[in-house]
Amino acid sequence: MIKTKFGSYCINDVAEGCKMCVRGEKLVLFITGICDRNCKYCSLSNLRKNKDDIWTNERKINSIKEMIEEVKESHAKGAGITGGNPLLKLDRTIEYASALKKEFGKEFHIHIYLPTNLVDCEKLEKLSRVIDEVRFHAEFLNKDLNYGEIEKEIEKLKLAGKFFKKESIGIELPMIPDKEQKIFEFIKKVSPYIGFVNLNEFEVGESNIDFVTDNYNLEEGGYIISGSKKAGINLLKKLEEQGTNLKVHFCTANTKNRFQYANRLKKHDILPYGHRNKEGTVIYLIVNDRKEFEGLIKKYPEDTYYDKIKDRIIISEGLAKRMINKISIERVEEFPTFDRIEVECEKI
Repeated sequence: MIKTKFGSYCINDVAEGCKMCVRGEKLVLFITGICDRNCKYCSLSNLRKNKDDIWTNERKINSIKEMIEEVKESHAKGAGITGGNPLLKLDRTIEYASALKKEFGKEFHIHIYLPTNLVDCEKLEKLSRVIDEVRFHAEFLNKDLNYGEIEKEIEKLKLAGKFFKKESIGIELPMIPDKEQKIFEFIKKVSPYIGFVNLNEFEVGESNIDFVTDNYNLEEGGYIISGSKKAGINLLKKLEEQGTNLKVHFCTANTKNRFQYANRLKKHDILPYGHRNKEGTVIYLIVNDRKEFEGLIKKYPEDTYYDKIKDRIIISEGLAKRMINKISIERVEEFPTFDRIEVECEKI
């Protein structure tokens, strides 16, 4: 077992989609919030859950044109399609994935997350034309399945082998600590038909907080389920001892926040005179008073930028030093994403 430089753990390397994600190279294409599974451990936000909206990263969109804009602005080299259940909106999924391939070429890597319940040959064949990597989310963690139902789950994964290369077929599961043995047994059963496994450290969210707090303890900090990391590492060790050939990756919450998300932030375009810090957020020196900033724009056009979305001007550090005792200037830290959420704001 290896601890990666991204704070995760793996045996036999990790899937291509994971490599791109931790480098911040993947657009998150949330194709719909509609899902027919209602997994009790699902941590999807209330903003998106059960709502038929499309999001690219933090941007709610209404068209393919807006999706393409977000790809270019975030400098993505691939996309991960998620939901909800993308199979409930299969035509939309195909349309948007096809548009990405048409605009950015075959090398634009697309992976997709699929609950198994609606999987069939026809859907997989359509997806295989535009999808490079498929990640199945099996039903057995959501409810107790009998032997026959487990076999049906496995048959769904076998079907994928007709349309995708084995190394591009995987399963992705939350690492629920008291389900360690169950997950281990399922991986052993499906290992002949898949190329990789991705396990995620179990986290609490808006929509699963009641289930989590009723059944599990939280680590210090309040959003990671106690024992999930230990169970994930134990599981990797067991699989390694068994001599598995699968690529198995345990993705920690730290990996997602400190690397995957932060690295994606660092690839977004920023506005003139901004300074990006090591966490990926951006510092701007701004003037909000319209009378003051209109005068500055006229007098110092080379040191000012009008931010029309927030109706303010961003000024250079040099101009700020010259004007600091003459006008009201604020230091703002915000995300470079479409929503431009402010982290901190203070007068200087």
